[in-house]
Amino acid sequence: MSRSALVGNVTAMLEDAGFMVSDRCAIRPKSFDVAARRGEDVLLVKILGNIDAFDGHTGGEMRRLGTYLNATPIVVGLRTRDEELKPGVVYFRHGVPVLSPDTALDLFVEEVPPLIYAAPGGLYVNIDSEVLADVREEREWSLGRLAKELGVSRRTVSKYEDGMDASVEVAAELEDLFDAPLTSPVSVLEGTEDIRDDEPAPEDPDVAPEDEPIATVFTRIGFEVHPTDRAPFKTVNENANRREQQVLTGHSAFTEAAEKRARIMSSVGEVTRTRSVYVVDELTRESVEGTALIEQAEMEAIEDADDLRDLIMERGDDPEEVA
Repeated sequence: MSRSALVGNVTAMLEDAGFMVSDRCAIRPKSFDVAARRGEDVLLVKILGNIDAFDGHTGGEMRRLGTYLNATPIVVGLRTRDEELKPGVVYFRHGVPVLSPDTALDLFVEEVPPLIYAAPGGLYVNIDSEVLADVREEREWSLGRLAKELGVSRRTVSKYEDGMDASVEVAAELEDLFDAPLTSPVSVLEGTEDIRDDEPAPEDPDVAPEDEPIATVFTRIGFEVHPTDRAPFKTVNENANRREQQVLTGHSAFTEAAEKRARIMSSVGEVTRTRSVYVVDELTRESVEGTALIEQAEMEAIEDADDLRDLIMERGDDPEEVA
């Protein structure tokens, strides 16, 4: 299957599951392919045939963007160099959960979450520690008795009851011993921090020199500026006083490529509920499908966050070209 066909299939699956899906980020380099929202759940989705192509730089950017935009970064892929991705299993690459299309379909369309995740050493499941302790006590088994049945140490059994996850084989043996379901689903949309790879929190890159005047304006009027490397926008800006106010920004001469980026920013902004603004050298129109266009001189003259908001609202809501 070509990557283009795979992107189309995954996008159609998300739409079938009730997600609003952004336009495809058809630019390079790119940290994600589409953004998607269903209710309060927001996804940033990277779609790959071979997930070995997913590098640490992209993983770090997706995790940063997930933090800024209150979104879950995920990768949907078919295989690694060595094997096809197994259905029903969550993998991790550079701290980002990775699903096969079948696993994504089960999760988002059928609403059946995966039970297994891959980590160094094999496949694991979440053990419901309280249920395990209850069924062991009902059976009147000591920790030592259960440890002997499993062929592990008493300390290991104690850790299972304290919340440590178990291998698939041990979990299956536990459920056979007690004839009871003891596993809980892997929460892909929240809580995966506890089981993801031991990846350090990625730091923001530096602001590009040509974008420093724009970043300075945002900082001066009370925003925190988060630069990006591979997104269709240059920065994500958060109002330090009103965290719900976020602005995506681009900056360049207004070329055909800039117009394309502005259009993608509008689509992503609609999904993530953010406003977008593209700063240009010379204004020839006021907006691109909801992304406000502002000359750099106008931007540098802005005095406070309200002025910026009013200008974005005025420009972003008016697609007419300047006469």
